[in-house]
Amino acid sequence: MSTEPETTENSGPAVPDTGAKDTEETADTAAGAGTGADVGAADAEAEDAGAGSTDGSGAGAGHDAGAGGTGAGAEAGSGGAGGTAEAGAGAGEGGDGAAGELSEAEAELLAQRIERERIERRKAEKKSPIEAGTKLSGKAADLLAAVRAVESGQKPPETVFSEPPAPRRPAPEPVRRPQPVPAGTAPGADAQAPSAESVAAVREVLAAGGAPESLAAQTAGALGDGAAPTLREDPWQLLRVPGVRPEQADTFARALLGPDCAPDDERRGRAMTVWLLEQAALAGHTALEMPALAAALDRRGVPGAEEAVRGAIAEGDALVFQDALEEPGHPATPPAAAAEGGEEGEEERPVRVLVGLERYALAEESLADALARVVNSLPKDDAPARWEQAASGASGSAADLIRAVAGHALVLHTGGEAARAEPAALLAAARALGLRAVAACHAPDGRRRFAGLLGAAESAAGPVRSAEVEAPAAAPAGVPEVTAADAVVTVSGLLSGAEGPGRDADGALALDLLVVLDAPQLDVETAALLVESVPDGARLVLSGDPAVLWSAGPGRVFADLLAARVCPQVASRTPDPGPLGELVSGIGVGELHQVEAPGKELVIVPVRDAGEAVHRTVQLVMDSVPRALGIPAEQTVVITPGHGGAVGTRVLNSALKERLNPGPGRFGGFDPGDRIVWSPAPGRTVPGRVVKADAEGLHLSCAGAPVVVPRERVEQRVRHGWALTAHQAVGARWPAAVVVLPGDAVKALDRPWVYTAFGRADRHLSVVHGVEQALPRAVAEIPAKPRTTRLPLLLRTQMPTAA
Repeated sequence: MSTEPETTENSGPAVPDTGAKDTEETADTAAGAGTGADVGAADAEAEDAGAGSTDGSGAGAGHDAGAGGTGAGAEAGSGGAGGTAEAGAGAGEGGDGAAGELSEAEAELLAQRIERERIERRKAEKKSPIEAGTKLSGKAADLLAAVRAVESGQKPPETVFSEPPAPRRPAPEPVRRPQPVPAGTAPGADAQAPSAESVAAVREVLAAGGAPESLAAQTAGALGDGAAPTLREDPWQLLRVPGVRPEQADTFARALLGPDCAPDDERRGRAMTVWLLEQAALAGHTALEMPALAAALDRRGVPGAEEAVRGAIAEGDALVFQDALEEPGHPATPPAAAAEGGEEGEEERPVRVLVGLERYALAEESLADALARVVNSLPKDDAPARWEQAASGASGSAADLIRAVAGHALVLHTGGEAARAEPAALLAAARALGLRAVAACHAPDGRRRFAGLLGAAESAAGPVRSAEVEAPAAAPAGVPEVTAADAVVTVSGLLSGAEGPGRDADGALALDLLVVLDAPQLDVETAALLVESVPDGARLVLSGDPAVLWSAGPGRVFADLLAARVCPQVASRTPDPGPLGELVSGIGVGELHQVEAPGKELVIVPVRDAGEAVHRTVQLVMDSVPRALGIPAEQTVVITPGHGGAVGTRVLNSALKERLNPGPGRFGGFDPGDRIVWSPAPGRTVPGRVVKADAEGLHLSCAGAPVVVPRERVEQRVRHGWALTAHQAVGARWPAAVVVLPGDAVKALDRPWVYTAFGRADRHLSVVHGVEQALPRAVAEIPAKPRTTRLPLLLRTQMPTAA
């Protein structure tokens, strides 16, 4: 049995189903690295097994233990093309740190576990009777009856999903910030490892059903210590194991249940509903529209799709929502107002019925609540004269950003690579005013580059404090000052406590201003945890390039905030310089310009087939770029659309290793000195080097820190890192980049992918081009694939006065 995860490909508007190719768009979403594609109808299989071949998880593509599962890779081969300059989103959980210490990833996992406990408490508080809705009739009354039936443990009426009912708004809940992570606490992933007895019992059940016994540990971990009896009672619960596909679960159920196994079994319908919602989350959706979910269940051979969804809702496996649709000239009706019915004779507002997993639904609600709290908690009189003086010392968009932050608690900032100097100027100005100001980046390389910008901005600003204005009050007792070393961190390091100023006694971050760079990479759960950690009275700035690939995890937080227009937005007027800046800026607006490159900043290398593409790529990295530009191979990155296929990262990394660091690969294919990427958690990749291997595992040096990956986790968490996918490369830049576009990668290409891949080069970009006219067509005609989320409506409901 192969246990490769099924992912998604767009085949029509909001039609969820599964299927994947081993490209960045699809297989990379299998472990939480979705590119935002709608859940499509194609059923091509991902090449990776186990945790999936993921772009967002980076090294998170392991192979299923004891199971094969190869599929149709989408990268093999390349088409011929002449070239001109014009042609030019499952890692294991938790991190592995040094022995005896709490690693950054482990601490982050623990913080997330604490957040989950907070959500559980919040769920318990939502069981009070519904007060609103006494005037309901028709569709709205049917919905209210269904909701009450679910809350009482019964199934909703048959007619609930026949037509979309009117929306209602749940009662507001108090915000509870996550508490600080206790030092020395055991990591959640290891602390919750299943017992040996549980694994043995599950192994016996798997053997009885014909499933690979090597799945026992994964299954016991996914289903808990009662996994064995759970599987015997409901074999389709095997779908909760990452990577298991529906046809495999059906085969397992037939073996265990015999003649009692039937396609219309309600257990199968519930499990398939949850599985489809999980696949949608891997593609970036936080919920699915009811018709799309029902259509996907129909394609999976589930009779009575609506009944299956009702069963999942009744069992608490999924939640149902109604959101008012916004019509031209008529803002969306707040759910509470719609639920009360309005005036007699008033035209009924159209709504959509959504079904989603609880964790993402609550994360979106928590994020909206936390953003509203941040906006409303800013003191009215906050020394505007001091901020105005700081703005007068800046120019252009930087001054606009400082003035916006002076008067508002939440500000959005958009721009390319050169625009990062503007939040650096803001951070320098805030620190000069004596504020505890911190910037958080997506990747370690982004942290390094932004720290350089901040140093330059502070040098240009002069003294750390201005003597012409009154100094602000000192930080409260027991709250640490933010030093220069703490001022620039990674998001993961800030949340785990491994970097930054730490938290105060209430669990809030000890800061006055938080600037989040690379904001498009925030998935909804990370964003909720981050914003809930911002203390009352502090300011929050989200900054990023809206044209890059979206987050590896579900949601499109930055894009939703931009669309909701609930706070000031400052668009940078600082263009990226040089021919590469001109090229990438054009791609961002859908135009593939032919640019002049007198300094060999851009080179197009046409190829005819996959073999030639691999050969020319290695030649560029090893010979052409170092000889012509003096950029060594170690400072060049290769970017390709996916991991599998004839020109995927596996093939390219193998060819580059043979030339750059040959060796027998005695430890899972790795040797000391190999360039790698390590995935401490889904959606995160950290570059590094192999140091050695011993009985403890594979020893790495990642972002200057030692990491030990146990032998059994190496295949899932570590990949060679000379060649990457665009999602793996987000947040970092190299002096030179070689972007490989094989002929069969056409389906993986869209504008955000091309923009992100081409934008990873600082000085030189080579394009190994085999897609002919598909490249300009992708840039001009294929924007980011939509993601279904509820955040815009929640934001407008929470902050209507700012809309």
